[in-house]
Amino acid sequence: MTTSSPLSARAEILQKIRIANAHAPDTAIAQSAWSDLPRDYKRTSTLAHNAVLDLLADRLHDYDAQVLRSALADLPRNIAAMLSARSIQRLVVPAGLPPEWLPPGFIFTPDDSLSSAELDRVDGVLTASTLAIAETGTVVLQNVPGQGRRALSLVPDYHLCLVQSADVVQTVPEAMARLQPTATLPTTFVSGPSATADIEMTRIKGVHGPRFLDVILIV
Repeated sequence: MTTSSPLSARAEILQKIRIANAHAPDTAIAQSAWSDLPRDYKRTSTLAHNAVLDLLADRLHDYDAQVLRSALADLPRNIAAMLSARSIQRLVVPAGLPPEWLPPGFIFTPDDSLSSAELDRVDGVLTASTLAIAETGTVVLQNVPGQGRRALSLVPDYHLCLVQSADVVQTVPEAMARLQPTATLPTTFVSGPSATADIEMTRIKGVHGPRFLDVILIV
């Protein structure tokens, strides 16, 4: 009995791809078919903005995240309150986060290409956000000033995320439209603290990101 070597198996797979591509539809035809797809799903908000904020808070609470609304002038005090409630003292912050937002009495370490091991040793991370989606309870971060690289929101055990109320939309299509101009940036979608379950339905936190998430809505 003979078996295919890894090289011949690879060649076989590539050959199948070439054959499939040879019969692929013309690009113009494919684009026309894409344009003709029905899009009668909900694409815009149907709620007043305060109701959208309420919906986001409800979804985040359902995901076991804590949510607090704050005026911009009260932001340092409310950040301090949320950190103290979690017994968080040392946080990493991305470049571009306004320093006047940071309360005294805590250790804020600027991210200067910290290693994963260094990120793992801090208590948490504090970032801003690009937008939030109320219907899915999702916060979206991109690699821009105030939000930083993806590792910042994935490695530390705790994430405190600041969301401007003007950046909260109700639906996913609204979010995709807003993200279109920056679609090439590394983007992270966060729906509550990281959690997963195995085949026995044992829920485990922190497998793919922070175990704890707090959100402050700046209103």
